[in-house]
Amino acid sequence: MIKHVIENHTCIITIDNPPANTWTPESLHALTALTHELEANRHIYAAVITGAGEKFFSAGADLKRFKIDNPADKSNARAFIAAFGEAFEAWMNARFVTIAAVNGYAMGGGLECALSCDMRIAETHAQMALPEAGVGLLPAGCGTQNLPWLVGEGWAKRIILTGERVNAETALRIGLVEEVVEKGKSLDAAKTMAERVAGLSPKSVEFCKSLIHNARNGVPRRAGLALERERFMDLFDFADQAEGVSAFLEKRKPNWRNG
Repeated sequence: MIKHVIENHTCIITIDNPPANTWTPESLHALTALTHELEANRHIYAAVITGAGEKFFSAGADLKRFKIDNPADKSNARAFIAAFGEAFEAWMNARFVTIAAVNGYAMGGGLECALSCDMRIAETHAQMALPEAGVGLLPAGCGTQNLPWLVGEGWAKRIILTGERVNAETALRIGLVEEVVEKGKSLDAAKTMAERVAGLSPKSVEFCKSLIHNARNGVPRRAGLALERERFMDLFDFADQAEGVSAFLEKRKPNWRNG
C-alpha cells in the first residue's frame, strides 16, 4: 500500500505493507499513477519516500510472486517485473526532485526504489543490498543500471555479484547515499532537503535535473553542452526568471509561480 500526504510543496510518500514493506504489483502501479498525478500538479516541487515503521524502508518484492509452477505463473512474473520498471523509471524521470528517507532495511526492490531517487538519506541502522542472485534472480527494477552510475562498476559488482550487504557508513563512503542521520531522523532530514528545493526556481530545477540525467542517458558531451546553453535561454520565456533576478537585486525572497 502506498500512502501520501502533501505538505506545502512537498509530497510525503510512505510504503506501508507490513511486516517488511514489500512491493506488490498493486503498490507499484499506485506509485506510477501517483507520479503522473504529481507531475501534473505544478505546486509540487519535491517528493520524499520512506517506509512505515522503524525497521524496513522496503524489503523489495514478495518472492512468493516469483515461484513458477505453471506457464501462468511465468506470465504473472513478467507483468510484476514490468511494473517495477515502469514505476521506478517514471519516478527517476519525474519533473520534481525525489528524496529517499531510508529508515531501515532497503533490500532488492527496496534499494532499487531508493536508487531511482535523486538523493538518499539513510539512518545509522540502515542496511542495503541487492541479493537477487542468491535466489536465482537479478535486480530488474533498474538496479543493474543505476547502481554502477552511483558507486562505480567495482562496488556495483561487489554488491550485486557477491551479495554483499552494506551498512549506512559504507553506503556514505562509496556514494550510495548522500547523508547519514540518527535513527528516526531520516524523514525530517529529507523534508529539510525538500524545503531547500522549494526555495529555488522550480523551472530551473526541472531543467537542471534533465540536463544532469543527459550523461546517464548517453547524450554525447558536446550535445549536452549545447543543450545546456539552450535551456539557459529557454528560462527567459518564464516569469520566474525575471522574478528571481529582481528578487536578488531587491534583496528579498523570490515569489516563485512555477511559470
